[in-house]
Amino acid sequence: METFIIGLSIASILFLVALGLAIIYGAMKIINLAHGEMVMIGAYVTVLATKHLGANLYLCIPLAFLVTAAIGYALEVVIVRRLYGRLLDTLLATWGVSLILQQLIRIHPGLGLFGIHIDGLGSDLQNVQVPELLRQTLTLGDANIPVYRAFVFIVAALLGCITWWLVYRTHFGAQLRAVSVARGIASCCGINEKRINSLAFAYGSGLAGIAGVMVSGFKTVSPDMGTPYVIDAFLVVVAGGVGHLFGTVASAGILGELQSYVSSILNDVYGRTAVFATVIAVLLWKPQGLFVIRSR
Repeated sequence: METFIIGLSIASILFLVALGLAIIYGAMKIINLAHGEMVMIGAYVTVLATKHLGANLYLCIPLAFLVTAAIGYALEVVIVRRLYGRLLDTLLATWGVSLILQQLIRIHPGLGLFGIHIDGLGSDLQNVQVPELLRQTLTLGDANIPVYRAFVFIVAALLGCITWWLVYRTHFGAQLRAVSVARGIASCCGINEKRINSLAFAYGSGLAGIAGVMVSGFKTVSPDMGTPYVIDAFLVVVAGGVGHLFGTVASAGILGELQSYVSSILNDVYGRTAVFATVIAVLLWKPQGLFVIRSR
């Protein structure tokens, strides 16, 4: 049971990061290598808010969403929008942005060059204090279940439901799906594709920021912490089927539980190896992923 709950929390983090990535790729057909840095920024927002504003983890969730969504919106408007249809250029540009964001954290957004130190930034590892309620454990039979890991799962499930509602039950979602399927026709029908792209990019970045808040509760925070998550998110999206919401959920669950169980039996290295091997097997069996969106 404990291993299963740990697997659920891993899957929940993967789901949040991959969901934002799937929305961005589904709408704009670009690969955002700076997506992992949105996770990192969300974690540092939590560090700074708890240190300097006295905020708790609950308040950091909406705060991190707003900050990372704003950064994502600006990134799309200033850089990504000018590179549509140029996949390699987009990869290089977003990779460059990811390196810049990492270094900005290390030098305290440029102030470190003038000897100004901001507590919570820099190359030092940071830790976030989890609220007392979330530090407790629940006992189910012989298993001790950490409340915080269950909380991570609940947050991910709630955001998954909100995203489903947003994509399939709102006017914005209808426009987003239209742009992702037939961009030219959608524009001819009066849909402002630039606005939809910007909002989709912002929302996906905001989800990654919330994932960063969740990660900061049980892992140390560092400037380069986001890189592994963007790799894992790509694995989830590719294995589940690009642009398929249920596929993202299923793929995150499968890979998260697989990593948890293999790591508990052997070690983390074998857990990661099992995840990569599974994704390779899925792509050999079904190159388009486990779930494919049928289109005409």
